[in-house]
Amino acid sequence: MQKIVIAITGASGAIYAKQILTKLQRIQSKELEVAVVMTENAKTVWQTELEDSAYQKIKFTQYSNFDFSAGFASGSGNYGTMIIIPCSMGTLGRIANGISNDLISRAADVILKERRKLICVARETPYNLVHIRNMETITLAGGIICPATPSFYSKPQTVEALAATVVDRVLDLAGLPIDTYRWGVQKK
Repeated sequence: MQKIVIAITGASGAIYAKQILTKLQRIQSKELEVAVVMTENAKTVWQTELEDSAYQKIKFTQYSNFDFSAGFASGSGNYGTMIIIPCSMGTLGRIANGISNDLISRAADVILKERRKLICVARETPYNLVHIRNMETITLAGGIICPATPSFYSKPQTVEALAATVVDRVLDLAGLPIDTYRWGVQKK
């Protein structure tokens, strides 16, 4: 069974979080277990940007950002992948510097120490040198920095389709099967 943690921080980009949760619900199977943790700021940003509170209806197990009894707060919980989407620079900095003061930063620390897959969907622009060095530190520790930078190959026609180019890339990085645009492959 593949066990994944989706962490949602208060960075701008709630559309990415909503899309990844929707897509994970579509591919959910007995072989996939998904846990979700959101910061309070993430809920505020979601309501501001998406003008809804659909995060309250997430069909996956949700945890408070201070619930250190969550299975993914320990390596023995055996979660193989953690996706932080969107990932604020504050969260990125705490992870890079080993500060585990909440469930998200603790779980990221666990994923890195267990040599499992951490994907941080960084959402900030421009980057300053501190951001870049924190990204370097996480990369050197085995994490993947996947900036929330959409692609245009598929000629997306809506904001949702544009955001999907990022989300689909993240799901690919996580090793999940998805039907998405592939460079050089003609759709039928």
